[in-house]
Amino acid sequence: MISIGEEVIRLLVAALLGSAIGLERERLARGAGLRTHALVATASALVILVSSYGFSDVIEPGRVVLDPSRVAAQVVSGIGFLGAGTIILRKNVVRGLTTAASIWAVAAIGLASGAGLYSAAVATTAILLGILVALRSVERRLFTHKRAWLLTVHAERRPGLAAELEEGAAAAHLEVQRLHLESGPGPGTSTIRLELSGSGAGGALAHFAEQAQQLLGVRSVTYHGRQLAAHEAGAGTEEEEEQDEDEGVHEE
Repeated sequence: MISIGEEVIRLLVAALLGSAIGLERERLARGAGLRTHALVATASALVILVSSYGFSDVIEPGRVVLDPSRVAAQVVSGIGFLGAGTIILRKNVVRGLTTAASIWAVAAIGLASGAGLYSAAVATTAILLGILVALRSVERRLFTHKRAWLLTVHAERRPGLAAELEEGAAAAHLEVQRLHLESGPGPGTSTIRLELSGSGAGGALAHFAEQAQQLLGVRSVTYHGRQLAAHEAGAGTEEEEEQDEDEGVHEE
């Protein structure tokens, strides 16, 4: 049996390591962020503590034997329901796989912390952060067809403009992943934001922007020649100027 202080330390270590992974997800405005990852890690640590030491009073040598690994196995498989809730399929594009995988990994970190395997838990956290942060830039350079772009159109409010933009994007071999329509800064105006993707989207996007500028009522067309953060397509004008870290539309 371990002391109360050791129990608290294991739970706190799990919470801190889970929060480290959650901060990276929270920074990108993912559905499962800081609190979700911290909760999963801490609860996993508690489960393994209960499994290992919670039934010590009923153990009888030769008659009652406990197997803590059985509960750990149930955590690893059972956490899948939470990860499944973060996965979204829209227009043949799957989002949320990375976040779901991070939740599953955080559960393992919590189990390791609860078992007192601090070195393994800390090393795994460092490796996961490296995967989530460092490999994003590598993926962005190698898989340009998975990039997303934000095009913003300020125009006079008129019916059919959004449909014309979608048709123009299709003609330019760009796929509209998301379209956000809101009132513009002035009376009788609207702002349309399109999240676009496609192979070789950089040149195609510039051509589409020129075509969009010629549409009736369009006042200005701007676009970001970079990948999008997930929350940017619905963001305000000030948020468009922020140089957020980003991810491709094929993920979260």
